[in-house]
Amino acid sequence: MKSARERMDIISAYREVGTYRGAAVISGTTHKTVKRVIARHEGSAVAARVPRARNYDAVAELVAARVKASSGRISAKRLLPAAQAAGYAGSARNFRRLVAECKQAWRAGHHRGRRPAVWSPGEHLVIDWGAEGGLHVFCAVLAWSRVRFVRFAADERAETTLAMLAECFEALGGVPGKVLADRMGCLKGGVVANVVVPTGQYVRFASHYGFRPDFCEAADPESKGIVENLVGYAKADLMVPQAPFGDLTAANAAARAWCAEVNGVVHSEICAVPAERMLTERELLAPLPSLRASIGKMTTRKVDRLSCVRFGSARYSVPVRLTGTEVRLRTDDGRLLVIMTGAGEVVAEHTLVAPGEASVRDEHYGGPRPAPRRAARPKTAAEKEFCSLGPVAEAFITGAAAAGSTRLGTDLAELNTLRAAHGDQEFLAALDRAVAFCRWRPADVRSILAAGAGVPGPQVPAGDALILDLPAVPVRPLADYAIGGLS
Repeated sequence: MKSARERMDIISAYREVGTYRGAAVISGTTHKTVKRVIARHEGSAVAARVPRARNYDAVAELVAARVKASSGRISAKRLLPAAQAAGYAGSARNFRRLVAECKQAWRAGHHRGRRPAVWSPGEHLVIDWGAEGGLHVFCAVLAWSRVRFVRFAADERAETTLAMLAECFEALGGVPGKVLADRMGCLKGGVVANVVVPTGQYVRFASHYGFRPDFCEAADPESKGIVENLVGYAKADLMVPQAPFGDLTAANAAARAWCAEVNGVVHSEICAVPAERMLTERELLAPLPSLRASIGKMTTRKVDRLSCVRFGSARYSVPVRLTGTEVRLRTDDGRLLVIMTGAGEVVAEHTLVAPGEASVRDEHYGGPRPAPRRAARPKTAAEKEFCSLGPVAEAFITGAAAAGSTRLGTDLAELNTLRAAHGDQEFLAALDRAVAFCRWRPADVRSILAAGAGVPGPQVPAGDALILDLPAVPVRPLADYAIGGLS
């Protein structure tokens, strides 16, 4: 587009030479441009440019309707197959232009109408969790004074969140009217008609401290951006430069120093020092309860089917009669006390063990653990016929399997034949003798049956030395074997 100075030069050149091409040569432009400038200057009517037809005009209404139905969220990639089915034959790039124009037109008339938050002193505390490199950070901002609270933890469980919230109230010296959080799973018991139902534990905690739980809209981080920014600052200024921390104690010591530093300088948004502004807001906070809740010291667990409770990634046994009930756990000087919820009776006491281990007491299960027994379970007809002899047959199968008799399955048919030929009583006695002497082949059992019942058997229990009275044999002295009288 020509500037005003360039248009005046073109008009002057045209007046001098009287032709469009001559003026174009003088002005360094084209004769068409000279014609347009002269026509506009002389006020002559210029024909309006007729817009060219685009290859997506036929599906423009379809795209506009789908964009409106999806509230401007549908993508061009998802819309393209429907447009192609409706007759669109252009490129995907050109179709993305159409979708972008429709979305822009829809958003122009459907702006959310956000307005800046107006915070009242002593009214709101906004909280959120963040994570970086396996370390979890709890962040809270007292909205009016912009006082920031940051602490580190190993997890984001409900007990940890409430313990952090209690520590935050202690640091602030009072309790605000509302605590605003996102829909974090540790505090959310459910959602009904888009209304968040807090967990019973969170309600009891809020009633004890005297604040009202509040939750922001789902997938709407802008509604609590005041703490979202703090999470980002804590990661960038505290976690990344000083990581890795040796333990949580060192990390929380660094967090306290960082909070004291940032709360003692001028905040760019309120142009005031948060620590100084806190002096005014603390007068409007509700007082802390006289009896502090023992959050983090007492936890509730449900006894599982193994008659155990989990604490610190370890298992601890409780009496079997409490399976399926809820108990309370208290840690004290390296011990774990299991307390019944209603009666307050200590039903189990354990020494704390490392994660992944188990502390099991035999008295909780009615005695020591029995030795594992792998009973024989016959399936085939031959197995059922052989095992009908009772424990001796089961002992024979178990011993043969332990000795590695790979033909045991086919040997049972031959053993059943021997049983039918000699009778149950003689076969059972021969089988008992085969078990005693660890003889596992059918030929061995056949030899025992052929020898009859008059053969001696072991007279000592298994595992002891076998002492037998062997027949005496006459021997000659070594002197009888001397050669040439030499001894």
